[in-house]
Amino acid sequence: MTTLLVILHIIVSLALIVIVLLQSGKGAEMGASFGAGGSQSVFGAGGGTTFLSKLTTSAAIIFMLTSLTLAFLSGKGGSSSIMSSKQKAKPAQQVPAQAPAQKQPSGQPLTSQPPQTQPTPQAPVTPK
Repeated sequence: MTTLLVILHIIVSLALIVIVLLQSGKGAEMGASFGAGGSQSVFGAGGGTTFLSKLTTSAAIIFMLTSLTLAFLSGKGGSSSIMSSKQKAKPAQQVPAQAPAQKQPSGQPLTSQPPQTQPTPQAPVTPK
């Protein structure tokens, strides 16, 4: 769509240049008002606007609309910035470390708590 708008914009801008250059200056219409020669008017010598001025107005309106549309589309596109790669530093959340589950020789996995052992009875110590 953008390519189509650019092509239309270039065609209208070239047409606008040609239309403006084809128009005669303000001094050339002075002779037409006194009856000398034909004016380029659609409605005769005295009334209305000329065909070229209507064509100029319509080409200018199309040129402005394509300019605004292209400006809007170019601003809406990829939003890249040099600051977009720099992210705010967030404090790292500490997760308590868990021991990986290991298997005992009996085949049962260890839990996060150490296995409870039975206290061994000790023989009373006798003095010598």
